Amino acid sequence: MFTYEEAIGWIHARLRLGIKPGLQRMHHLLKELGNPHEKFKSVHIGGTNGKGSTVTYLRNILQEAGCTVGTFTSPYFERFNERISVNGNPIPDEDLITLVSLVKPIAESMAHSEWGEPSEFEVITAMSMVYFAETVKPDVVLFEVGLGGRLDSTNVITPLISVITSIGMDHMNFLGDTIEEISSEKAGIIKEGVPVISGVTQDGARKVIADAANEKGSRIYQLGEDFHTERSPAAGRGERFHFISSGKSSAFEISMMGAHQVQNAAIAVKTAEILQSQDVISVADAALRNGLKKAYWPGRMEVMSDTPAVILDGAHNPEGIKALAATISERYPSKNVTILFSALKDKELKHMISLLEEAASEICFTTFSFPRVAGAVELFDISDHPRKKKEEDWQRYLDEKLPGMGEEDVLFITGSLYFLSEVKPVLIQKLENSRKNK
Repeated sequence: MFTYEEAIGWIHARLRLGIKPGLQRMHHLLKELGNPHEKFKSVHIGGTNGKGSTVTYLRNILQEAGCTVGTFTSPYFERFNERISVNGNPIPDEDLITLVSLVKPIAESMAHSEWGEPSEFEVITAMSMVYFAETVKPDVVLFEVGLGGRLDSTNVITPLISVITSIGMDHMNFLGDTIEEISSEKAGIIKEGVPVISGVTQDGARKVIADAANEKGSRIYQLGEDFHTERSPAAGRGERFHFISSGKSSAFEISMMGAHQVQNAAIAVKTAEILQSQDVISVADAALRNGLKKAYWPGRMEVMSDTPAVILDGAHNPEGIKALAATISERYPSKNVTILFSALKDKELKHMISLLEEAASEICFTTFSFPRVAGAVELFDISDHPRKKKEEDWQRYLDEKLPGMGEEDVLFITGSLYFLSEVKPVLIQKLENSRKNK
């Protein structure tokens, strides 16, 4: 039997195999494991941005309705086990070890087959499916797409509902260079006769998704057409809005900031509504209200401290940065906004940085420990901001920045969820130490 560290080490060692689009290998692996993906009810959630937030809104709604809910999400924020969770509780170490013991010999035996060894993501996806099918048996499992949709490892399931949250320019080396090409890949999760819920806004993308749904005989529910939101004045750190669907208007409140979070919440409510119409669940209005209000997803406009004001946001592509910049200008119009930014080098860096420059009084570019990370100098050279800095050591930057922050200052840390997962535990400690020293 493995230790936990050995099990995680074996999973991560599969990163060397890279990303392997295609489903034949995944189908073979699952067949060897007894086809666990056929043994539970699921919702499949794809899109460029908003997947994780939509999962957490929907999970909380379903829990409030009395369901046991499995979730498969990526990447993890603080600990690997978060990726496979039940009712928000990460898989226990011993269960993860058991799953690796089961999957490892099968995965390694495929090395010399026509399929080849499964990748890290394929192995984790298969492990989650065994866990949900055999160990915990939740009422519903929410599967977040890893990359794209059509060829993603999660696309072996036949869900109750397919959700596409948004379309943006990301992972273009895999998905294509236009909104339409990317939309076509995302629409690959649409299954024959399975209803589709879309939060997509661009006309070209909407058409691609609607055409794919029509081709599969799937009813599509489009945000802005079949259901609507009306945003109310902001409520503290959260949002208030009316959800309008089937001639009925309901008032809701959420704890996460930003107009984009209103859209994510509305998609979750519509998904719950359709699940109820399928007789999968029974959801009272109180469950919707309480679930939305309780929902929290780390690294999404996450306020780490009020004094000094420090906020983490996992925006990592142009659409995410655009939403962040809009929230900054709306919520902090008169503040002195500093942004600490790092990102992976395969992102749309010039576009992302130009969007941030409009929202920031000052930007500091840094780097962190990750294989595909951009260098601080590389990011600094892209920027035209008049008050730009570069600092290879983000911890040193925080040590210098935090003590001098006043009432008018706000620090946003953004650019990559991987960056935030490295920063967050250190930041918590630094903020605690600074409070003790006052």
